[in-house]
Amino acid sequence: MTARVGLAALMLALASAAPSTAQKIPHPPKKQQQHAGEWLRQHKDQSPEQQRKALENDPQFRNLPPQKQQQLRNQLQRFNNAPPEKQQQMLNRMETWEHLTPEQKQQARQLHSQMQELPPDRRQAVQNAVKALRGMPPEARQREIDSDRYKKQFSPQERNMLSGASKLPLAPAEPSEAEPPEE
Repeated sequence: MTARVGLAALMLALASAAPSTAQKIPHPPKKQQQHAGEWLRQHKDQSPEQQRKALENDPQFRNLPPQKQQQLRNQLQRFNNAPPEKQQQMLNRMETWEHLTPEQKQQARQLHSQMQELPPDRRQAVQNAVKALRGMPPEARQREIDSDRYKKQFSPQERNMLSGASKLPLAPAEPSEAEPPEE
């Protein structure tokens, strides 16, 4: 794989691993044909020093502003410090992201932005609901969102966000994520 594609994959991978900084990281080139997580999958078993050298030798990486370079280094370090299960979860989510259409990616960005505007306790409740919905078949998701339980638990705005999220192809729930939302 070329270094340019490798860097693009790393940028998207790390953006997915840290959603709060995702909008600050440059988007990969549109002509990228390989999956975004491929660079990380190929290099995840290398030592951090080997990964750093591969990154530092990338011409595209060297053309980034120093602040962006440092962000990528920090995010790679966070990925490497995560337990293997969390790393796999990040890679799985990157794979899901790769298969979204541009419209779905835009919808996901809008939903993420709306989520950030919620108070922390409501954001957590909606995130828990999304996790629970991920464990359901697509046809059951909207029924759950329209249920009396969800109508009591979530505002119309929050249910609208859940409905939007449920229409996106969601990655399967991780075993520890399939908890129902708190009442």
